[in-house]
Amino acid sequence: MWMWVNGELRDAADARVSVLDHGLTVGDGIFETVRTTGGRPFALTRHLDRLTRSARGLGLPDPDLDEVRRACAAVIEANPMELGRLRITYTGGLSPLGSDRGNDGPSLVVALGEVKRRPDTTAVITVPWTRNERGALAGLKTTSYAENVVALARAHERGASEALFANTVGQLCEGTGSNVFVVLDGQLHTPPVTSGCLAGITRALAVEWSGALETELPLDVLEHAEEIFLTSTLRDVQAVHRVDGRELPGGPGPVTAKAMRVFEERAANDLDP
Repeated sequence: MWMWVNGELRDAADARVSVLDHGLTVGDGIFETVRTTGGRPFALTRHLDRLTRSARGLGLPDPDLDEVRRACAAVIEANPMELGRLRITYTGGLSPLGSDRGNDGPSLVVALGEVKRRPDTTAVITVPWTRNERGALAGLKTTSYAENVVALARAHERGASEALFANTVGQLCEGTGSNVFVVLDGQLHTPPVTSGCLAGITRALAVEWSGALETELPLDVLEHAEEIFLTSTLRDVQAVHRVDGRELPGGPGPVTAKAMRVFEERAANDLDP
């Protein structure tokens, strides 16, 4: 495997950043995950726009998007695969121990790993921990991911692939790495970004292409929603057949099935929507 590390391609065995990189010591970094199919990235422009927004939210310098594009192209060319997870990581760079940043500038790492197509349906759980919709990192895609690691481990222990959070006021928010949609009385809804959820790239396209409403929803909407599905870069649109102990009959339901079909068709016709 070949990776891009601070300006050049390196073999994985020789891909190094300093142990004093701020992304390692305090989680001072941002990232994007981009799906590649047959060596072609999907929605790269939207991902890079969000990378810049996250950098500004964290107080990092704007990334050089021309360099990021060159890095992505080089890594994709060096690692041919049918379906891949392209990971762009941008951190505070070499810094002193502690929260203060150094003066050496940010680090950029781009890597690509092979993945398998996700199943059409999955199980999820809810967790007792909350998203802070008023926190400094709300809505930013940062490398401070330990909360997600803990919640996802809980999901795996219970036979699920994702864990769903409420926010601090009890509203449905998001998953560890996904956005959530529900069907109520035949209408599709998803939490607004003001809930504290990430402004997912797949979420935005699903809203645009399906006509979903952005609605503040209580967490217990999961107990009676007619259909539920997740969206993310690697899931695209994925139906949910179980939430905690509740089985949803006949998944994917008709609204979800239509959203899956429309997303697949639109994404195939435009790789950079």
